[in-house]
Amino acid sequence: MGQFTTTGFDNRITRLFEIQYPIIQAGMIWASGWRLAAAVSNAGGLGIIGAGSMYPEVLKEHIQKCKAATDKPFAVNLPLLYPAIDEHIAIIIAEKVPIVFTSAGNPKTWTPTLKSNGITVVHVVSSAKFALKCQDAGVDAVVAEGFEAGGHNGREETTTLCLIPSVRKSIHIPLIAAGGIATGRGMYAMMAMGAEGVQIGSRFVCTDEASSHEGFKKAVVAAAEGDTVLTLKQLTPVRLIKNHFYKQVADAENACVPKEEMEALLGRGRAKKGMFEGDMEEGELEIGQISSIINDIQPAAKVVADVWQEFESAYKSPFIY
Repeated sequence: MGQFTTTGFDNRITRLFEIQYPIIQAGMIWASGWRLAAAVSNAGGLGIIGAGSMYPEVLKEHIQKCKAATDKPFAVNLPLLYPAIDEHIAIIIAEKVPIVFTSAGNPKTWTPTLKSNGITVVHVVSSAKFALKCQDAGVDAVVAEGFEAGGHNGREETTTLCLIPSVRKSIHIPLIAAGGIATGRGMYAMMAMGAEGVQIGSRFVCTDEASSHEGFKKAVVAAAEGDTVLTLKQLTPVRLIKNHFYKQVADAENACVPKEEMEALLGRGRAKKGMFEGDMEEGELEIGQISSIINDIQPAAKVVADVWQEFESAYKSPFIY
């Protein structure tokens, strides 16, 4: 698991990323801009810019602004299926981004290029089988993300509780747990099962620095148990807050419509419409199942501090609540 130090924690993840705490903020589309990434990195975790919703020139601007706002390490999350992937890679290399989290694609394609330019590479997976492929591809660490998460969900619907020990048995490189984690006790549970760090998404959506729309943040805070559902499995599985758009998707799935009709229903810009522009009925509202216990909007630094303090407390007294 690691050991406490006078300034934070020492294990393979904190050494790999040169950070104080093994707390990673997920690179979420329409939420993880430079402000959030810099705030998390300045607080001792690892902030990530979510490139999935950015044109190349926008990504470059966010990287440059993040470098100006923090002298700490930060990362870029890069979906490998992105149409302008070559341009994104070129910008990341030119701007000397120290760490890249890749997802939604084959890690063998770009890992050698990134590593040959001195970049630490982490890939997001949803199964032990793909974690092993990532290790064979030469990545430095993997994020194993369970069914509870808002994005990067596997069609197998494996929960984080089952996924982490399975992945831990399969690989020897550092492992980061994701999906359903928003508290220090959740972090402690993942570390006890073999993770060496945690990636937190939904909790960081509800922060002052997140670029997501205030209406979306409030919808996440208001979400209760059962208000999110894993859907769009024909395309890319994501977990959505129930709204009018979700109902249209559910009806289409129940009717077993062809993939082409589902793509037409999704259309372009649904996620931006909901999470960035604030259309709470017709927009796509991606968020994790853990949203049911998120009750407020806070500065990102306070989220990092609260998670870390609760983790320390759980580590020292795991059975005291």
